[in-house]
Amino acid sequence: MPSSAIKTSYIKEKNQSVATILAFALIPLSGFATDIYIPSLPTMAGEMNVSNVQVQLTLSIFLISYGVAQLFVGSLLDSFGRYKIGLYSLLVFAMASIVIATTHHIYLIYLMRIIHGLSVGAIVVAKRAYFVDLFTGEKLKHYLSLFSIIWSTGPIIAPFVGGYLHTAFGWESNFYFLAGFAMVFAVLEFLFSGETLKHFTDFQLKKITGIYIDMIKTTSFTLGIVMLGLAYCMVMVYNMTGPFIIEHELKYSPVIAGYSSLILGFAWMVGGFIGKATINKPFFSRLMINSVLQVLFVVLMIVSLNFVSNLYSLIFFAFIIHIGAGFTFNNYFTFCLSKFPKNAGIAGGLTGGITYVIVSFLSYGIVNLIPAKDEANLSYSYLIMIILSIMVMFLIMKTRKKNELNV
Repeated sequence: MPSSAIKTSYIKEKNQSVATILAFALIPLSGFATDIYIPSLPTMAGEMNVSNVQVQLTLSIFLISYGVAQLFVGSLLDSFGRYKIGLYSLLVFAMASIVIATTHHIYLIYLMRIIHGLSVGAIVVAKRAYFVDLFTGEKLKHYLSLFSIIWSTGPIIAPFVGGYLHTAFGWESNFYFLAGFAMVFAVLEFLFSGETLKHFTDFQLKKITGIYIDMIKTTSFTLGIVMLGLAYCMVMVYNMTGPFIIEHELKYSPVIAGYSSLILGFAWMVGGFIGKATINKPFFSRLMINSVLQVLFVVLMIVSLNFVSNLYSLIFFAFIIHIGAGFTFNNYFTFCLSKFPKNAGIAGGLTGGITYVIVSFLSYGIVNLIPAKDEANLSYSYLIMIILSIMVMFLIMKTRKKNELNV
């Protein structure tokens, strides 16, 4: 055990209920960090005299750094504890938010978004590990299945709040809000939380690398992460294109763009609830049914463009497709996080890290291939991701049958 562990202030039993609420409340921070300023993307591009793609890159940069951070931060959390790293990361996140709010230089914003991604990665992975540290059995499974549902409160609330803040105070107010949010939770964490890791792992690079390799070589775990990336990529592609379609093509305000993102955030939550409600049903059967339904609705979305194309048709079809994405994410997130309980920090970090690296590159690639023009382009983007999901599902089924034959 490292000497730093001896000086650690462990969480007090009387504070555990409050600390658990705080942990749940910080799970959606990554969603807040991306979604709160989504309605402001077109205005930011105009005020800073940069292209749509340049301002969309602020989302991709965050996702890349957030993903990369999670790949490595898990081993640090397992070696040096969750509490202090999470607390300091909240303060760093707050300072980076203030810098973004006070500058109009796109490259400085890029740098701060990298810092955002690194700090949020540490915070979120620490809070995921918090639950694995303190709970076991059915209670742990119950809490893990709530993660994607609670995370979805970010995409629901953040763009709604962001749209109003933008209209009343300008796009900068979104980042002042994020700074205030982080500062408040840093104070609450200091007062009520504490260390939850009981057994510190020696920080041995060779040993840690071996753990990473063993996890990645577990086919079901790796393919599960790919499915997570494809599911969330559907949401991120809309986040990067939806505001431009609604504000430029359909001529609505940032507030309406915020409402639209709120509705689609609710769709993700609905998918999560359905996933939790069907958790005891055959795993692959329900996921295959979900994929077939997604294909059906995206085809209907494309066909309907010959008859109607407006805000209502856009949100209706996107809503159904996002329910399916939320369903997929909920099932595979629970599966991946509970796969390696002895190395919860590394497993959580690897799951989130690879997921967001996939999302960042794939979403940015799709947006560049099929620009934020209209509902037709959005439907083609959905179709690409759903087809890829089905291909991975068939690969999972093939791997499963192969494993059964080898048993």
